[in-house]
Amino acid sequence: MAPPASASTPQTAAQGTTAPPSAASPVEPQGYTYDPQGRRDPFVSLLRRGSEVPRTGGPGARPNGLAGLETGEVTLKGTLASQGTYVGILQGSDQKTYIVKAGDRLLDGTIRAITPDSMVITQQVTDPLSLEKQREVRKLLRQTEEAK
Repeated sequence: MAPPASASTPQTAAQGTTAPPSAASPVEPQGYTYDPQGRRDPFVSLLRRGSEVPRTGGPGARPNGLAGLETGEVTLKGTLASQGTYVGILQGSDQKTYIVKAGDRLLDGTIRAITPDSMVITQQVTDPLSLEKQREVRKLLRQTEEAK
């Protein structure tokens, strides 16, 4: 029984020294790459332009909680008078409720003021073609049919 095992050992050693044919050929790039040469990318939507915040750390790398929500992802559900100022009750796109005050930060802005029926957010505009770098977004407590 020992001779057949020793006979198979030289065959496997000989097979291990030869390079596979796929490793010897150069690797061709798969997929499509776009070279803009000063033009805009036709595969990027113009509808969402300026609303995206560049994220460092890869896709989906947002902070947890209120700091990870954008202005368009929150809804004002209520306001409360607390110690002479107003606080807001927000509902985020994650279906969680947040209690906020003036000065709290969102992913793309800061809450500037809260009144009994609205909240004002100073949003940072990231559109490079826009002349203004900030804009005020007013979230109303009760939206009318015209405002929707």
